[in-house]
Amino acid sequence: MESLITQVVYFGFFQSIFLLLIFLFSSKNRRNINGFIAFLVVILMIGLLGRVLFLSEIFGRNLRLISLSEMATLLFGPTVFLFTRSTLHGQQFEARALLHYLPAVVYNLAILFVFVLPTDEELGRRIPTGELFRTISLFIGVAIAFNFVYWWRSYRLFLNFKKKLQEELSFTLKTQFFHNFLLAIGGCLFAWVTFYLLSFTGNDMIERSARQFIWLSLAFIILFIAYYGMTAPELYRFSPAISQPESPFPSPAKATPKYAQSKLDAADLDALKDELEAIMREKKPFLNRKLMKAELAAMLGVSNPEIARLLNERIGMNFFEYINYYRIMEFVELAQKEEAKQLTFFGLAQEAGFNSKTTFNKSFKKLMGTTPKEYFLQQKGR
Repeated sequence: MESLITQVVYFGFFQSIFLLLIFLFSSKNRRNINGFIAFLVVILMIGLLGRVLFLSEIFGRNLRLISLSEMATLLFGPTVFLFTRSTLHGQQFEARALLHYLPAVVYNLAILFVFVLPTDEELGRRIPTGELFRTISLFIGVAIAFNFVYWWRSYRLFLNFKKKLQEELSFTLKTQFFHNFLLAIGGCLFAWVTFYLLSFTGNDMIERSARQFIWLSLAFIILFIAYYGMTAPELYRFSPAISQPESPFPSPAKATPKYAQSKLDAADLDALKDELEAIMREKKPFLNRKLMKAELAAMLGVSNPEIARLLNERIGMNFFEYINYYRIMEFVELAQKEEAKQLTFFGLAQEAGFNSKTTFNKSFKKLMGTTPKEYFLQQKGR
């Protein structure tokens, strides 16, 4: 088992160097990849370097070398958070982002003074009293808590982003890959917490062994996302899809909203509701598979917040639900025509404006309470 771990450590270390070299010497990849991914790989390389030096015995089997790996621990959580934030919101690097790394600086200085600088004799005297175990446990606990907080902040950011999408877009973006990345990191952290708690029951050897596997799991997650960051960068690009849609309708920036500087009263909202429903029936903007709320607001001649208020107060749906309601109605109407026999259900759904089979099926079942197939079987039976 130890031999397998050693091989995996070496593989992860050299793979991280390989990816960094590609990033440094390929202008295309430098343009494609998020800078925080590159920094994650640097952190990984630092984390694995101490283990490689220890295992290779270049400087002897000095346990202080493992401390080099631990110095990367508190750099990990903030970088995942900053990567998540920059990916979801297109936020560029700012100097104040470095404030997230201040705890890591303090933590690493503490490691230096507590574990690296003391002599072997001094460290040895701490073992019988249990002081060394308590100190190590304290550092590990701080690292777990710190990384967990930043992971939770990243995951909450992602969930809020997905919720926001439903308020702005009538279609779904492929966010599952990014979601799985965050869940995988969360799984590693939960495992680490579990084994850490077990160490207080006298199973500290289990925690030590498990920590190696957790570190290696995180290493391969980072390598995995770095690889896809270079080969398929579109997996991490969500904001451009929001801010630069392809649409046949006028750009909201060129529109002059009727109520941009005013507060709508009840009569205004009622009138706008009637006008909106007329637009949906006559112009059928929902047939645009990439329709955005801002585009519909421009057609109605109101601001983005005002159409959101209209949908919320007079219709009781968010933008995603409202547009897909009309698409379902269009689908049902199309399915009753003779030409519908030439198309599958999803083919008809695409004609009605859906761009995803999953979204169509979920929306249909939520609205109709049954699947499309069951719905039409019921209709035939009447």
